[in-house]
Amino acid sequence: MSRIAYVNGRYMPHRHAAVHIEDRGYQFADGVYEVVLVLNGHLVDCDGHLNRLDNSLKELSIQAPVTRQVLEMILKRMVCLNRIVTGNIYIQITRGVARRDHKFPEQAVPALVMTAKHMKIATGPQAAGAVAVTLADERWARRDIKTVQLLANCLAKQAAAEQGAQEAILIMQDGSVSEGSSSNVWILSENDELITRPASHDILNGITRRTIARIAADFQLKLIERPFDVKEMMAAKEVFITSASALVTSVTKIDDKDINEGRMGRVAAELRAAYIENAEKRLI
Repeated sequence: MSRIAYVNGRYMPHRHAAVHIEDRGYQFADGVYEVVLVLNGHLVDCDGHLNRLDNSLKELSIQAPVTRQVLEMILKRMVCLNRIVTGNIYIQITRGVARRDHKFPEQAVPALVMTAKHMKIATGPQAAGAVAVTLADERWARRDIKTVQLLANCLAKQAAAEQGAQEAILIMQDGSVSEGSSSNVWILSENDELITRPASHDILNGITRRTIARIAADFQLKLIERPFDVKEMMAAKEVFITSASALVTSVTKIDDKDINEGRMGRVAAELRAAYIENAEKRLI
């Protein structure tokens, strides 16, 4: 089946989808995006993603191209047209097309693009863990805005891949862990405390991260939001990452050091299973 894309009011075959050469997303990375997970044909955590999208647009002074109601309608139509059971929908909004100039154009119309992707997600508690490496965090200071400016993330992900790893865990100048190149990072301490960095300009406050925090509370896990360094991470009982595509994935090795003896952690497995169960029941 041909993939269907949405470009500025039109649904079309993915292979024919295109934007103008002077779209500011292409010229300046002047845009934002979201990725919404689809499980059993259902949009997962959609309200959270669209709320964050609204905030990203506000922070960059980009006007929403359509209303929230219309955006939700397009998302659901994309799921239907692409017959997605398990996958994701990628939303990108840019400031639009204008003559190349660094300052914001006065009359550009914001551009909206959506694409769909089918995925296979391990739904059982025994999903394979990931290997990670640590790298310096070289991104800009407003990581809380989900912009399309992802070159530093791509460089980190590529460096990880060249070392046989699936994720790069990024380290700030003070030695603390910020997040992964495309995920949030969590550790389980020796005292069974679930620790993750607090939401601030230093990290992207993941929608999956927020949901996992709520599920952890239901499990009566002690959740602490504070920075932690590489030494503490390496000594943790478990390390895992969360995102709309990774869901909850154990990190079983970091920089050639096994975490939890190279096995998927029990807490991570339980949180992953609970997340999927909640999503399938449309509780998130």
